[in-house]
Amino acid sequence: MQRTIGIIMNGVTGRMGTNQHLIRSILAIREEGGLPLANGDTVMPDPVLVGRSENKLAKLATAHGLSRYTTSLDDALSDSRNEIYFDSNLTQLRAEGVKQAISAGKAIYCEKPTATTTEAALELYKLAEQAGVKHGVVQDKLWLPGILKLKYLRDSGFFGRLVSARTEFGYWVFDGFHQPANRPSWNYRKEDGGGLFVDMFPHWRYLVDNLFGPIESISSVGAITIPERVDEGGSRYTSTAEDTAHVTVQVQGGALIQINCSWQFRVRREEILHLQVDGTDGSAIAGLRDVRIQDEAATPKPIWNPDIPNPIDFYQGWTLLPDRDPYKNAFRAQWELFLKHYCEDAPFSWSLLEGAKGVQLAELGLQSWKERRWVDVPELG
Repeated sequence: MQRTIGIIMNGVTGRMGTNQHLIRSILAIREEGGLPLANGDTVMPDPVLVGRSENKLAKLATAHGLSRYTTSLDDALSDSRNEIYFDSNLTQLRAEGVKQAISAGKAIYCEKPTATTTEAALELYKLAEQAGVKHGVVQDKLWLPGILKLKYLRDSGFFGRLVSARTEFGYWVFDGFHQPANRPSWNYRKEDGGGLFVDMFPHWRYLVDNLFGPIESISSVGAITIPERVDEGGSRYTSTAEDTAHVTVQVQGGALIQINCSWQFRVRREEILHLQVDGTDGSAIAGLRDVRIQDEAATPKPIWNPDIPNPIDFYQGWTLLPDRDPYKNAFRAQWELFLKHYCEDAPFSWSLLEGAKGVQLAELGLQSWKERRWVDVPELG
């Protein structure tokens, strides 16, 4: 039996909403005949596109053979065919849309950050729990091939006791004076919701919590390295949001995790994301897809001697993990898990509470930078 479920997709005309959530997730599921459930039934998602520009909505719907779109969120919420509310709207607008959907009795699945403050994000979780609606937050990087391989290594005991981990993330974003900027201008205006802490720290929270253990404390510093930029219309503007952040977190058990992230890095590594994990029995270096490992037996024994050429090629001695499993698009993988959670109560642990934890880490990171000190990360509940 096929079950059709209406999904309100609010803010889906944006780049990520269109490409990752609509095309590569919901439409991909539809093109393959729906999502099979454990009892043999099939779920067919039926999206209704919601946004502020009717012209953009109509163009997107026509391009993909969809008939349902509206500029009225109230109309979409009042339609009983629509059972799930998804939000990839601007961060400043997200909390209000989610609240409306909770009041309408819809299940909630939304992008991060879920709100602009920890208090507001935690309120969404509490409202959803009180209303008895199922809810989840996008934590897509957990389903990247490189991260899945790291999780396999951790679960199999490859690392032994975790010693530390180090992440390099980012790339060079042009200021717009001589080359067009390769990220939207709002990212560099605090008043428009920009800033690396708000943008990326929710990602670091769920990655660290799920790979290495709960974060207990944080020390961070940020910077605005490019004070003036040129926007999409060719006008100069002042950068009011940080483009660089360096952070150290301590996880349960004592291991230190270092994260250097910046939109002003010139990349000299294999991938935009570089994550090295070191343990007593072995180490791994992960990118978005590939992972290389070196166990204790293959570890060289360097001796510091600056008076002779380096005798060791440190790029050797690392083994590339094979792609033994097929990997779906990370966004689609989590969408399928949420749909199964909604339809058949399958496990789904990435709730709005996890979304609030991401906002919390961003706020505490900013506090640490402002106060120039370590800050404890209290448990949310």
